[in-house]
Amino acid sequence: MSVDSIAFDRQRPAKRLLSAPSKSPTISWITTPLKSDWQQTTYQIRLDRPDWQPTTYYVNSAASVAVTWPGADISSREIVNIKVGVRGVGEEEDVWSEEVSVEGGLFEREEWSAMPICAVGGVDLGERTPVTLLRKGFTLGDGGGAIKKARLYVTALGVYEVEINGKKVGDEEFAPGWTSYAHRIKYQTFDVADLLRKGENVVGAYLGEGWYRGRIGFEGGRTAIYGKDIGLIFQLEITYEDDTVTKIVSDDSWKASTGAILYSEIYDGELYDARKEKPGWSSPGYTESDDWNAVRELSFPTATLVSPTGPPVRCTEKLAPVKVFTTPSGKTVVDFGQNLVGRLRIKPCGSTGHKITFIHAEVLEKSGEVAIRPLRAAQCTDHYIMKGGGETETYEPKFTFHGFRYVQVDNWPPGSDLVKDVEARVLHTDMQRTGWFSCSDELINRLHQNVVWGMRGNFLEIPTDCPQRDERLGWTGDIHVFSETASFLYDCSGMLQGWLQDFAFEQMDNDQCVPPLVVPDVIDPAKFPRLPQAVWQDVAIVLPWVLYTRFGDVNILYSQLASMKAWLSSGIPRDPATGLWSKTFQFGDWLDPSAPGEAPQNGCTDPMLVANAFLIHVTDLLSRISTILGDPDGAGAYATSASALRQAFNEEYVTPAGRLSSDSQTAYVLALRFNILPTPAQVERASKRLAEVVQKSKFRIATGFAGTPYILPTLTTTGNRQLAYRMLHERKCPSWLYPLQHDATTIWERWDGILLDGSVNPAEMISFNHYALGAVAEWMHSSIGGIAPAAPGWKKIWVAPVPGGEVTWAEVRFLSVYGEVYARWEVKGGRFKLEVRVPGNVTAGIVFPRGARDEEVLIVEESGSELEGEEEEEEEEEEEPGEAGDSHTDGRVLEVGSGVHVFDRAWREDTDWPPTVLTHPYMPDKE
Repeated sequence: MSVDSIAFDRQRPAKRLLSAPSKSPTISWITTPLKSDWQQTTYQIRLDRPDWQPTTYYVNSAASVAVTWPGADISSREIVNIKVGVRGVGEEEDVWSEEVSVEGGLFEREEWSAMPICAVGGVDLGERTPVTLLRKGFTLGDGGGAIKKARLYVTALGVYEVEINGKKVGDEEFAPGWTSYAHRIKYQTFDVADLLRKGENVVGAYLGEGWYRGRIGFEGGRTAIYGKDIGLIFQLEITYEDDTVTKIVSDDSWKASTGAILYSEIYDGELYDARKEKPGWSSPGYTESDDWNAVRELSFPTATLVSPTGPPVRCTEKLAPVKVFTTPSGKTVVDFGQNLVGRLRIKPCGSTGHKITFIHAEVLEKSGEVAIRPLRAAQCTDHYIMKGGGETETYEPKFTFHGFRYVQVDNWPPGSDLVKDVEARVLHTDMQRTGWFSCSDELINRLHQNVVWGMRGNFLEIPTDCPQRDERLGWTGDIHVFSETASFLYDCSGMLQGWLQDFAFEQMDNDQCVPPLVVPDVIDPAKFPRLPQAVWQDVAIVLPWVLYTRFGDVNILYSQLASMKAWLSSGIPRDPATGLWSKTFQFGDWLDPSAPGEAPQNGCTDPMLVANAFLIHVTDLLSRISTILGDPDGAGAYATSASALRQAFNEEYVTPAGRLSSDSQTAYVLALRFNILPTPAQVERASKRLAEVVQKSKFRIATGFAGTPYILPTLTTTGNRQLAYRMLHERKCPSWLYPLQHDATTIWERWDGILLDGSVNPAEMISFNHYALGAVAEWMHSSIGGIAPAAPGWKKIWVAPVPGGEVTWAEVRFLSVYGEVYARWEVKGGRFKLEVRVPGNVTAGIVFPRGARDEEVLIVEESGSELEGEEEEEEEEEEEPGEAGDSHTDGRVLEVGSGVHVFDRAWREDTDWPPTVLTHPYMPDKE
């Protein structure tokens, strides 16, 4: 048995964590037991701190996720060594982890002696500006002995990249990242001892505009949203063996210049003139030219400087071209075979002054040319002017990124090989991959892969809507509907907790506590005022809940509680008679395929019905959250409110027979999913009507942002699993598989992004990398694959696979905070085979599909006890069993502990479970 993957504040795994996000970080660990059914009974945490006696804290508890820091707070710069020991049921000795370390960052403003610095001179915001070069030389002598520790604490008002003695510090991109700069600015901490030398040393820094001063936003956007001056904050602390400390900080002793990067912008790209390079400028021995000038100090930011809660942006993959072709107009285009987010690295050889241009696009027009119209006001173009001289040159843009599959290359130098000398470098926040899915249907596998790529492209610093056009903003509605899928595919908890902090800060800046629609909030209020919106701003409650249930850290609920309460009590305009939303403009079921192209909010479902269904849902959630946080009075008050809202909703939108005023897929899905209908008869009628409208729509999608995440789960839990599969298998537009007929490699913003004739949808708002509608992947994981959390953090697991459609086997794997969860099922030769792997310190409830009969059962390896009816009450809050107990199961739950469990049961279709039908009276073979 081993104890490993120790994490602090959910940043996992950690050997040494530089700059802990908090003074008392939580501790998590994963135990890999050697025997099945292993359950932890006690743990010990040993802290070894400078000038302290090692202290061991012994606790009788099964907890291993987000355990409270046991000792005194970590102080700035302090290094604490930690070991964790655990013991299981019946064991007499503890098993200990290896020792890991956590280090305090700079927790107080007084710890910073550096000042922000920028180049001297004014800035014309109407003109493009070169990237600033900042430089400082210093000498290290023999005094104090050898270097014991060297820490660089660095951030910027803008974006930066630092070099020491000619070598880049770290592998991060777009540091310090994008936050609500008025409230929080992230700083990075690096161990740079290996980059320093005795004698002369040089620090060099690139400083760009980034999101801080660059143009951001649609309809022209805005510049200098956070300030006109960009600046670097640099603090290098060198500790010697005798504990003396030398500091090198940003101040007015530095020098500034410009170099080869004539501009580098988020939307428009970069212009690089290699003839203007300053070779060796960040290394010793460089002689400064006349264009190195003094710098000026700026005021220190009033925002809090914080250590990041999540990983940085990095290059995570490199792709070579799959094809180079010539368009009908004679343009040269490189196809990378995948719509990705990142930029190019090129290695051309050519003459001095030769200019190469790279225009990035996601798709091709029907004519075969690159489609740049969907990019709107974003130019997405890089230019490289060659230094020449006969040598191969290497270039990659610095402070820009693009969403693209195709790149039009103009003026590539003769003699250079485009296929060999160009590569695409994929950039996104470097989250740990945690979830995988595959099944017998290759189209469904391709769809799932598209969801993964869509998430990768849109999780760059913040969860964005799209990564290519003049937008790339943190729209709240998108992450709301996609949060469960995101939390399965990647460990995005740290990144999203930081984003939620910004959400709360900017929400509380508003007198009515109305959150912004995008976070950070960069929308021009004169053009797009901050209006209360259901679904979008409901993320205040839904996202903390999802992070809690998926990652098991209750602290996220505590930290966001004020934001949640403020949204419900103050942010939502209410009808005084009913408590429902007052009549306001709503996005509704955004991008319902029936909505006009120019008015995506005008779908077939009443936007106020959508708003009020979600109001009931988030009020219910806040009642549950209040119970978890030990506030029974608050829980009761929210439960009472939800009950009154249900009654008002039913009076307004539901007939006694269970028909809804909007006779649409989304209306029935929300009413059923959120348990709004008061009587079993109404539930039964609404379920039947949902099935009818799905069949009437010929199994095509008729939902937008609000309904799409729930349509297949709701069909499944109301006894219509085959209709759910039939919708997933549909290939005609609108459907999830339709884009695959047009070679989509990510999820589209609109179901019909490419029209039937192969032309690009003429709508002004058209993106080919928009993850929101990929929320269907959550149903793939939980129903096709068959695993879902039954208690926070997957402390208990539901294993309830739902075979159906054309799928004959499925496999799903998830790296939970307790370890790996795995399930694989197959229907073959009259047998149903299921393999389940449960991590240590976890239990699972297995619910067999109704066709898996327990007579003639052959158990290869099976442990556990079969229970009738309700589960035994858990200490922790449990999720509802989802599919367990529904019409496709026999309602029995098999309890198993950790280990591998393999089942082989007789299989036959039940009479209540119709066989797969891919044709239907409402679905003729031709239009």
